Amino acid sequence: MADEIPRLVVDRTSPVPLYFQVAQHLEHLIESGAYPPGTRLDNEIVLADQLGLSRPTMRRAIEYLVDRGMLVRKRGVGTQVVQPKVRRPVELSSLYDDLRAAGKQPRTEVLSFDVQTPSEVVAEALGLDDTAEVYVVRRLRFAGDDPLSIMTNHIPTTMVDLDAEMLARTGLYELIRAAGITLKIATQSIGGRAAKAAEARLLNEKPGAPLLTMTRVAYDEVGRAVEYGSHLYRASMYTFELTLTTT
Repeated sequence: MADEIPRLVVDRTSPVPLYFQVAQHLEHLIESGAYPPGTRLDNEIVLADQLGLSRPTMRRAIEYLVDRGMLVRKRGVGTQVVQPKVRRPVELSSLYDDLRAAGKQPRTEVLSFDVQTPSEVVAEALGLDDTAEVYVVRRLRFAGDDPLSIMTNHIPTTMVDLDAEMLARTGLYELIRAAGITLKIATQSIGGRAAKAAEARLLNEKPGAPLLTMTRVAYDEVGRAVEYGSHLYRASMYTFELTLTTT
């Protein structure tokens, strides 16, 4: 059971809803390690009393974190902290860089590494003719000991020298940067589907488990297509995060 929750001073004049202020406070405690996975929280009445808030406000904050996969409610156990999802901002960065920045200890297993003539879809995406060749790299990316993503990338062989050993040691974008290429912009689509049996085995999921999908074409500062990526992520451990603004 968690110790008494550190006091939160809510700003009742702020346009940010009270429940969201509370949820962010709890989220910080979870992500900082103050409340590690497995920690049980007091019930909503006790928590609301500790923070000087109403029970509906506390309940909504808890529900928000349950929806985000940071807390789980278990009958007979109560509310418990679970392993937080990797939250990735939708911007031009690599999963390896994002995991390292978040202290998640990225690790890579190279599943296959080949040089091939690109398929029609890949050739069109990368602006290549039928004489071109691309590296085709399939990797399993871990966050610590947990498999997180299956990544398939196509990179023109004229862009950068790659080998499987390099890609097992570090991230693809780090190798691209080391080759003097600056990635500037990308087109990206995000979706979802069920895991096939082989994918489920690699990701330690059950067949049919929900997966997030991402397809990306990244370009350098002069508009050359550098990489075509098709990635799968465990929805149980991973989420994309967007910030929306008005104009």
